[in-house]
Amino acid sequence: MSRIGYGAAQLSRLHDRHDEAVALLRRAVDLGVNHVDTAEFYGFSFANTVIRQVLRPEDDVLVVTKVGADPNPVGPVPLRIAQRPEQLRASVEDNLRSLGLDQLPVVNLRRLDTGPGLRPEGDQVVDLDDQLATMTALRDEGKIGAIGLSSVTLDGLRRALPAGIACVQNAYSLVSRDDEDTLRLCTAEGIAWVPFFPLGGGFPSLPRVVDEPAVHAVAESMEVTPSQVGLAWLLHHAPNILLIPGTGDPIHLEANMAVGEITFDAHTLATLDAVESRSNNVAIGVAS
Repeated sequence: MSRIGYGAAQLSRLHDRHDEAVALLRRAVDLGVNHVDTAEFYGFSFANTVIRQVLRPEDDVLVVTKVGADPNPVGPVPLRIAQRPEQLRASVEDNLRSLGLDQLPVVNLRRLDTGPGLRPEGDQVVDLDDQLATMTALRDEGKIGAIGLSSVTLDGLRRALPAGIACVQNAYSLVSRDDEDTLRLCTAEGIAWVPFFPLGGGFPSLPRVVDEPAVHAVAESMEVTPSQVGLAWLLHHAPNILLIPGTGDPIHLEANMAVGEITFDAHTLATLDAVESRSNNVAIGVAS
């Protein structure tokens, strides 16, 4: 598995430039991407449609999707929470159709318990055990290959371990390391840690890696960009971290893929490790 994949959320920026979206994803595969992160609500299935058109069996690219939210084209937020077991099952079926697959290789259950983003309320507050029962049933039926978790707490991950967890996707970056203990557990258990918002930000109130003076100083000394420094730090921080940076720009794509060639000496790594971590555990609203 390549440590640098591609996050397909940004493909929606090319919604009106379909050929460019196809070319971008094809270029990502040509550059060595062999795992792609997607969701039915990325561009209201646009990302899944492009993936279906571009990826061929011989590309041997692992497609990782997620459930726990559905598209919401008419709402103030472009997705709505869908945490109930029957909604998880329906979302798996939606992803199977839009991706044109008989089985989804990995499906992340987006829990919404921690990190920035929406929080469930009312009948969308669902016990993790009930959700895992649905996910394991879908796995037993052959509709999904492996189960991942997203926006999950340390306690939630511990509870889920007996179900067999392939990966965890939480918001995590150099400037927001709330989940260090969860990362350590994943490392110990051989679970891939796949951070979203790997450069911080995502919402205006959240800290950003590219705003850090230390990051800029390192970037200037190494003749790379601050974004590349932030991504490379993640690769150096733990051996089980996989990246899924997203972009709609082919030049930016190539810069992201080049991050794997960046190495830090001990002094530089210590300088970056000393950057202050600020909380990203911020709810931005509630959607039902």
